[in-house]
Amino acid sequence: MRAEDRELATATMLLSGLSTDVQNQLLKNAMVREYDRGTTVFLQGERARAIYIVLSGWVKLFRITPNGTEAVVGVFTRGRSIGEAVAFRNDVYPVSAEAASQCRLLRIEAEQFLSNIRRDPEIALSMLSATFAHLHGMVAQIEALKSRTGAQRVAEFLLELAHCEDGKCDVTLPYDKVLIAGRLGMKPESLSRAFSKLREQGVKITQNRAEISDLAALRDFVEEDPALAWSRG
Repeated sequence: MRAEDRELATATMLLSGLSTDVQNQLLKNAMVREYDRGTTVFLQGERARAIYIVLSGWVKLFRITPNGTEAVVGVFTRGRSIGEAVAFRNDVYPVSAEAASQCRLLRIEAEQFLSNIRRDPEIALSMLSATFAHLHGMVAQIEALKSRTGAQRVAEFLLELAHCEDGKCDVTLPYDKVLIAGRLGMKPESLSRAFSKLREQGVKITQNRAEISDLAALRDFVEEDPALAWSRG
């Protein structure tokens, strides 16, 4: 484990509230693993034997529905933890995880966490905090699906990726457009239509790049009443 990997891991919600001694115990046998894009991290229904922290890249969480289609549950990146809730319950993973890009993950054995919880219940509170953060994210995602148009959801996604504070900004799309569509609860053709509508908001999409002419104007569009946003399209 690199020094920067350890620094990132201990700054996550999962570990940041713990003492240095407990962090050392939990990370003592942790392993860094690298995954090529498209590689499976774990499968839906598999026993949850590990908790993962994303060190770099993107990881897709998805479920296979009864009719065989793939439903994207979330896409996690640097600093996010995966699998703590089911590991805490010694349960199976309710989703599958796959590398959406080249990525590096820190694997912490679930039994390591459970054995430390038995000695120090404070660790359980950290796991609950991380679980709450995931739940909060899911609630926000559901709210966006129900209260915003497709173009607004895409605009919000682009703003989350933007590293600029204001003015013009170029954004690199981190993974393919099919996955972006799934992440935003859209079909690929709906995503294409949303990209077209965003041209009116000063957004130009070229392959895996988005050129945003005015971040403030795009933020205003995201917060606009959906009825008005729909009328624009």
